[in-house]
Amino acid sequence: MTESLSPSVPTAPVEVVGLLLAAGGGRRLGGCPKALLEHRGELFVERAARALRDGGCTRVHVVLGATADVVRERAELPGCVLVDNPDWREGMGSSLRAGLASLRAGDAGPGPGAALVCLVDQPGIGAAAVARVRAAYRSPATLAAATYAGERGHPVLFGADHWDGIAASATGDRGARAYLKEHAGAVTAVECGDVAEPSDIDTFSDLERLE
Repeated sequence: MTESLSPSVPTAPVEVVGLLLAAGGGRRLGGCPKALLEHRGELFVERAARALRDGGCTRVHVVLGATADVVRERAELPGCVLVDNPDWREGMGSSLRAGLASLRAGDAGPGPGAALVCLVDQPGIGAAAVARVRAAYRSPATLAAATYAGERGHPVLFGADHWDGIAASATGDRGARAYLKEHAGAVTAVECGDVAEPSDIDTFSDLERLE
């Protein structure tokens, strides 16, 4: 008796989408949105989006808020999905909720397996750190975060199984902090201190210290 073998069907690669939070108004920068700050001739929002693409994210969603129309006009963000957050004044949590919601919009199939989140005001985090955290993905249940000398920072990877819980807990400027603390035992730490510098740019003095 001859056994009939079905041809193997190739498995589609899991999609990890980059999510860039770039909605802040730059209160301590005289009201200049951080997305529009420049370093070496490149806007912060362009630099961060490029890091996500070059680090292996299949697509990039950029959450905009303060002067979103100006960012759209000035920034070159080819292939990015631009997401407006009308509630950006409420803090980072509202941008995270808006970004996660946008990842599900219009998906007829299973949707992305994970979101890899970066902040626009950390220009020292580039493609190398993104790629390391991206490589920690194992399933939609994955949680992973870059660490710097043992301290958790960005990028952070949220498997799709966690999106509802993160959105429910994301309030004010805390983002996913409370959720990650609650699930600390499930978070894979990815040391990135040798390839990235995670300092926030909050003031003009911070900006002047950039190399």
